[in-house]
Amino acid sequence: MQTGATHTVTANGAKIPALGFGTFRMPGPDTLRMVPHVLKLGFRHIDTAQIYGNEAEVGEGIAASGVARGDIFLTTKVWVDNYPHDAFLASVDESLRKLKTDYVDLLLLHWPNEAVPLAAQIGALNEVRNAGKVRHIGVSNFNTALMAEAIRLSEAPLVTNQIEVHPYLDQSKVIGAARAAGLAVTAYYAMADGKVFADPVLKDIAGRHGRSVAQVVLRWLVQQDGMVVLSKTVSEARAGENLAIFDFELAPDDMAAIQTLAEPDGRLVSPKGLAPHWD
Repeated sequence: MQTGATHTVTANGAKIPALGFGTFRMPGPDTLRMVPHVLKLGFRHIDTAQIYGNEAEVGEGIAASGVARGDIFLTTKVWVDNYPHDAFLASVDESLRKLKTDYVDLLLLHWPNEAVPLAAQIGALNEVRNAGKVRHIGVSNFNTALMAEAIRLSEAPLVTNQIEVHPYLDQSKVIGAARAAGLAVTAYYAMADGKVFADPVLKDIAGRHGRSVAQVVLRWLVQQDGMVVLSKTVSEARAGENLAIFDFELAPDDMAAIQTLAEPDGRLVSPKGLAPHWD
């Protein structure tokens, strides 16, 4: 049986654990409690961001876990207000201080922001990578056009585009473009804000496999080529359940049935002033 530590996605030179633990909207005390817990369970990929306000707790949690820093794949994201060059560099140093580490494994641009030219944003990503503060670089919430432009502008290869992916949103266009360029897709919001739990199709598949709906959705994602998925919970029991997805497989019929749940207006995350023109 594979754990989250051994199941990896390789993308443009990065080896990314296929299952990550996300900390979006996770208050400090929960972060402090859950990060060491999930690392002890076997998670080896932790995802945070400057805007989440919990980088310091993530850093403390990693330090308290007893798991070696080198065994953990740690991602953070630069917030859009920090895209001007000097602010960008200073914000990365601040993130490293809070995370109690001298490097992150992956640094992402959190959202597109036209206030600063994309070339400058990508230049700053490359600069911190060249300085050894970041091992790999990527983007988040980029559409196919922005992703193509970011790839073109970057000296170092981009390794992922982190986007909303769940059964109700057809992201095949972005996923296909990422795959063609050698990028992984990192899926967030996999549970569609809880909508999946009441879905009869998902409940039926889960019942037949003797699994939870959450396990079925996470499995559906990691079973797709080049897909990394973030799971998030503040429940210790559910975290263990989320990790136990590498000892079963969904049949092609199951995969197809979940794919057909996509809806024309399935997107849930599209903040005004941040979201690009989606594909």
